[in-house]
Amino acid sequence: MLIAIWEIISRTGSVPSYILPAPSIIIYSLFSNFSLMGRHILVTVYETLVGFIISVFLGIIIAIIMDGLPFVKKVIYPLLITSQTIPIITLAPLFIIWFGYGYLPKIIIVILICFFPISINLLQGLGSVDIELINLLKSMGASKYQIYKIVKLPASLPSLFSGLKIAATYSIMGATIGEWVGGKDGIGVFMLRAKYSFATDKVFGAIIIITVLSICLLKLIEFIERKSMPWVAYEKNDTLGEQI
Repeated sequence: MLIAIWEIISRTGSVPSYILPAPSIIIYSLFSNFSLMGRHILVTVYETLVGFIISVFLGIIIAIIMDGLPFVKKVIYPLLITSQTIPIITLAPLFIIWFGYGYLPKIIIVILICFFPISINLLQGLGSVDIELINLLKSMGASKYQIYKIVKLPASLPSLFSGLKIAATYSIMGATIGEWVGGKDGIGVFMLRAKYSFATDKVFGAIIIITVLSICLLKLIEFIERKSMPWVAYEKNDTLGEQI
């Protein structure tokens, strides 16, 4: 209904098309310019995936270190919190100056955005594991590695995937912000060129692409989550059976 109202308002000329183009014009522009956008989409996807994968490894490693070494947590945790108080848009120009206009500054921005929710959620999950299970393994002579492998990491998977979902929704945005500040290719660059040309329909088309890419990455995380935690599905089915 909202899209229909939007279409009517735009078609009647109540709002100029360069300010608010009709949805049908946006869809037509998206398909007609998709071949031109293809190269930019691939660049943004590459920057996002590389930065996201690196942030996953760093987030997991740092969270495990902070959980296993409390004195390290006292040092690193405040730094993590402080890093999130700095708007990423203010750091992006510095990265462009330091690392140039290539892929590296955009990847670093994605890492900074995705790293925090992954590490903090996993750290919280590791800290909320049932202490009785840990004590049971300790009484049986289990090593720290065995405790993490058998109890802590499996029990903290829901928290980890919660952080991954949050990071996934922001990852495309991080790469786009880096491209806005400086770059030769990418969805962000395409949006800037369209904005300067007052091609609002192309800007909306780029927004649709960013939204679709974010949703696809989120759905990929959810698929991996279902495969990594099959017992969650079983628990839901058991609960549904009891309710019936």
